[in-house]
Amino acid sequence: MKIFSENQLEKYAEVLLWGLTTARKGFKKYDRILLKADTCGLSLAEIVYKKLVKMKFNVITRIIETPKMERYFYEFSDLRQRKFVAAGEKELFSDLNGYVGVRAPESLTHLKDIDPLRQAETAVARKFLRDILDRNEEKGKFGWTLCMYPTEILAKTAKMSVAEYAGQIAKACFLNEKDPVKKWREIYRSSVEIKRWLKSLKIDWMYFHSRSMDLKVKIGEKRKFVGISGHNIPSFEIFTSPDCRYTEGVYFANMPSFRGGNYVGGVRIEFKKGIAVKVLAEKGGEYVKKILKTDRGASMVGEISLTDRRFSRIDRFMANTLFDENFGGKYGNCHLAVGNSYSDSFDGDTKKLSSRLKNKMGFNSSSIHWDLVNTENKIVRAKLKSGKTITVYEKGMFKY
Repeated sequence: MKIFSENQLEKYAEVLLWGLTTARKGFKKYDRILLKADTCGLSLAEIVYKKLVKMKFNVITRIIETPKMERYFYEFSDLRQRKFVAAGEKELFSDLNGYVGVRAPESLTHLKDIDPLRQAETAVARKFLRDILDRNEEKGKFGWTLCMYPTEILAKTAKMSVAEYAGQIAKACFLNEKDPVKKWREIYRSSVEIKRWLKSLKIDWMYFHSRSMDLKVKIGEKRKFVGISGHNIPSFEIFTSPDCRYTEGVYFANMPSFRGGNYVGGVRIEFKKGIAVKVLAEKGGEYVKKILKTDRGASMVGEISLTDRRFSRIDRFMANTLFDENFGGKYGNCHLAVGNSYSDSFDGDTKKLSSRLKNKMGFNSSSIHWDLVNTENKIVRAKLKSGKTITVYEKGMFKY
């Protein structure tokens, strides 16, 4: 079945390459780009590959493990296998200049009865590879982007046909526009204005209030707001990585989430002195508790984010975090990520942002990063360093 037209695929690939070259300035001929894709997304990956080669990049390709492979691994492997890292992977990751991911999952719940601790063992063992990419990104040597390709399971879970689901992706990514890249550039410029405004406020604390949520987050020293930077297609969120040591109150994710082959819904997390001390969920509660015990940073905040509904055309549950964390709808969304922080929210020279300095400034470190989304009507207020408190977000929009 043909999901996208050839014209739409070409446009989708062009948007991805805009994302890659926006996420990292200064790509040059023969830079090394890793292209990874699920098998269901190969029709898009092939066009991306063609365009990367024509741009004179050296392209390294990898197929993502199928759901059966992933399940076999976690079901039958022993600890030594789960901690195994192949020879050459460190060198590969160290040598990369870019990454493009085309995700097209065939299953969302294939690991639902696998012990999450098994997955955590692998994540912890491979975290150093992620750290290599993060350090190289901080130095301006590496950039990345990724997207989602429609599959039957995504459509079914979101209660749509595959054609309807593809239509939602096309709408969200502006693939029906004559020039989607032009549209993305316009949104990018608008986001720059919002980020400058937020920075100018000199925010000390942010307060998130909704029917189910009452959360207090300390932004921290030398922070800036980032987002709509090309890293994710689509992406409409504006976010920062706060000082993880001071989060207080209750966060509630009313939008369901799929992670590690597990479904969770209605997640309620209470924080005290930066740490999740009480976790409840309407579905998947035990899984959530185990994930938050993956490592020390898994129970602390790595990101807080807001999406302005005036930018995002996403107005339906998509059963995928890439889209759901950018939900526009009637009230926009905020999302909180437990786990690893983003160093690009450091308002300084990221080349000098050592692990020791990150720790000193309250940037969280973890082998996980899990976005939990709230789409309720909310008011977000900011207490400024001047002592004044103002409303910065209301009815799904920034108040700039």
